[in-house]
Amino acid sequence: ALETCRKNGFKVTVTVLDRTGRTRVVLHDDNTPPHTIENSYRKAWTALTFRQPSGDIGKRMAQQPGIPQPQLLLANVTSAEGALPIKAGDEIVGSMGVSGAPGGDKDEVCSNAGIAKVASKLK
Repeated sequence: ALETCRKNGFKVTVTVLDRTGRTRVVLHDDNTPPHTIENSYRKAWTALTFRQPSGDIGKRMAQQPGIPQPQLLLANVTSAEGALPIKAGDEIVGSMGVSGAPGGDKDEVCSNAGIAKVASKLK
């Protein structure tokens, strides 16, 4: 994930959580804003907790303007794009969140690349 973002010219933070929500890895590029550390964690937490890409929460909210979104009151939940669940077969074994690219869609591309790189080891 970090390598892909760097190739695209982005300085980011990458956070990987295990299936229990514990932080396994945090990689933080030099000169990346400090808020990306928290944001990548929150994205990863959201993807793990809701078992879907973190941005799906935001997309659902955009389709339902004016409807309360109580999940956003939970600690560490965000509607920002950039994190994906990590699966071994059909089982979610963790999540990866990226923050720092100019747009969550670009963060998600990096997350996807990082997970794809290790996919063969997730059987």
